Amino acid sequence: MRSVKNEIYYNAMMVIGIGFLLVFSIIPMFGVIIAFKDFVPAKGMLGSAWVGLKHFNRMFALAETRNVIRNTLVIAISKIVLNIIVPVSFAILLNELKVYPVKRVVQTVVYLPHFLSWVILGIMFTNIFSYTGIVNQILGKFGVPPQMYMISNSSFRGIIIGTDVWKTFGYGAIIYLAAITNIDPNTYEAAAIDGAGRWQRIWFVTLPSIQGTIVLMSTLALGNVLNAGFDQIFTMYSPLVYPTGDIIDTYVYRMGITKMQYSFSTAVGLFKSGISFLLITLSYTLANKFADYTIF
Repeated sequence: MRSVKNEIYYNAMMVIGIGFLLVFSIIPMFGVIIAFKDFVPAKGMLGSAWVGLKHFNRMFALAETRNVIRNTLVIAISKIVLNIIVPVSFAILLNELKVYPVKRVVQTVVYLPHFLSWVILGIMFTNIFSYTGIVNQILGKFGVPPQMYMISNSSFRGIIIGTDVWKTFGYGAIIYLAAITNIDPNTYEAAAIDGAGRWQRIWFVTLPSIQGTIVLMSTLALGNVLNAGFDQIFTMYSPLVYPTGDIIDTYVYRMGITKMQYSFSTAVGLFKSGISFLLITLSYTLANKFADYTIF
């Protein structure tokens, strides 16, 4: 009976969280029906005319929408790949640093950007890469003429990807550092006795030992392929870089809020949600198969 009472108390603690989930996530899902209607606010969701897949057909017919999907995939996949390679490399290099006071300072410094919002960082990077910003000032010392990086389609996408990696790699390295600290030190000693140098120990001991963690994080990141970072891009882009910087989330916002095409923007958002659900399901299936990771 005591065990049953404890379970009741634990479940009761979840009531508030479940209530918030129902009110703000589950019940509002009813609104996706406007993707299949010509929604008119005065008529409401139920009173608006049913048009079926009209808005989905329009979505696939527009070259603008296809470009937005392509931008989303390029930016998101680039972020996912680099946000695995860079944190792993940084964690390995930091683990090899034996001066512990310096190691702690470096860890603290690289963690800090993770806790800054993109509203702050967006303004900061906009000023850094502006025509009179510090980047152009430094390059100007070497005879390079100033460029408008933030409104150039050739550079904006690289800035978005690079600044995201800069912001998150320190915090992301925590997982890999934890995995490295679990490696048996005797393994390194045995490799050193066999004549392995530092880089050989990294290649043949460290990397194989954290391979499971890398695979797990890679498969779990698959579910975020269509999440290219709304808050980052929204604070940094402009109409001049829509061809290379506009993603699904910013496109939905612009179509729905700015241009008031509610049904069409809902159709685009629903398409993204459906694909994301399939990718998340696939990612957890792969994580279970290759890394023995399950949610339940």
